[in-house]
Amino acid sequence: MEDYIEQKVKSKTKKYVTKFVKVLFYIIAGIAFVLLFAYVFMYLWNWLMPELFGLTTLTYWQAAGLLLLSKIIFGGFGNGGGGNKKKGKKRKSNRPGKSKFSRMCNDDFSKWKFYDEYWKEEGEQAYDKYVERKRNEKEI
Repeated sequence: MEDYIEQKVKSKTKKYVTKFVKVLFYIIAGIAFVLLFAYVFMYLWNWLMPELFGLTTLTYWQAAGLLLLSKIIFGGFGNGGGGNKKKGKKRKSNRPGKSKFSRMCNDDFSKWKFYDEYWKEEGEQAYDKYVERKRNEKEI
């Protein structure tokens, strides 16, 4: 009977120690991945951004902070199991063949190519007349 209990205790101890070592390994691996990711981000930023956009270089901790800030603002670097749970259901469109942006905007944007030219020729005068009309309406 004592051998059975001793065997059971050894088995449970081994199980818990193995589980603890795995959890510890995953924690250390996760921390190492985050540190390495921040270093890669810093390297890519310092390689591309100053030359392309004239931005300054980042230190390691600034890169890590920028990654954390982007995580807070934009919500993460993956799906994380959240979001839309309706898999396999296709959203029906009332206008097939149109993109989501096209469906949202029913305006004809081609007329805007004349905006700058109009503003140079007539816009300022028309705007001044509009402002004067609004001021007169408030005075009445």
